[in-house]
Amino acid sequence: QAQLVGSGGGLVQPGGSLRLSCVASSSIFSFDTMGWYRQAPGKQRDLVASRPRWGSSRYADSVKGRFTISVDNFKNTVYLQMNDLKPEDTAVYYCNGQSTSGSTWGQGTQVTVSL
Repeated sequence: QAQLVGSGGGLVQPGGSLRLSCVASSSIFSFDTMGWYRQAPGKQRDLVASRPRWGSSRYADSVKGRFTISVDNFKNTVYLQMNDLKPEDTAVYYCNGQSTSGSTWGQGTQVTVSL
């Protein structure tokens, strides 16, 4: 099972953009579904976006039209492009891979949206 390493978080002003990356240590095809989750302080970890190997991407209602999940199979990398960021998007973001073997998490990357 591949391991996942996420990166790309940071501090950004409201209305700004960030792109998160998550690199798999081996073929990303070992996962059936790739996703991004986020967890704000004192809250549960929620799904932000997911992309199955076959089928359509899904998004949380709060990010539809602003966030885009994509996969580069050659680079074994999944991205989360985040545009028009809002203070309520502040959280630790985690990438996730789902397969028949179970669930694999990357380490979190902090996204802070503030003036």
